[in-house]
Amino acid sequence: MATATQTTITVESTINAPIEKVWQYWSAPEHITKWCAASDDWHAPEATNDLRTGGKFSTTMAAKDGSFSFDFGGVYTEVKEHELIAYQLGDNRKVKIIFNSYGDTTHVTETFDPEEINSPEMQRAGWQAILDNFRKYTENN
Repeated sequence: MATATQTTITVESTINAPIEKVWQYWSAPEHITKWCAASDDWHAPEATNDLRTGGKFSTTMAAKDGSFSFDFGGVYTEVKEHELIAYQLGDNRKVKIIFNSYGDTTHVTETFDPEEINSPEMQRAGWQAILDNFRKYTENN
């Protein structure tokens, strides 16, 4: 099945933190390396981020035992501070993240085009786990 015909996948979470903190922790490389992993046996040892329309980002995601790693990166297609981040991955899939501020809480909705290797359920679970790690990290720091 071609990516263009697949339905997008959405994950979301409400973070108990104001939008300014959520935005900073989402976008600063020193924070990305602390939360960007789907499970405890993975980590993000390196991240770069030029958060602006046309800017590039890359996060190295790696198994802690050194058995596997890959770079997750792309180019920002639209950035509206404290509201929206949209980007295109190297394989042309698109991702859109909406930030809704409610005072001391922020709701994050992330919608992405699935890839063709893993099942949509596995992809949803992985992206949700990363978003859950982001919520925990942001609320606890």
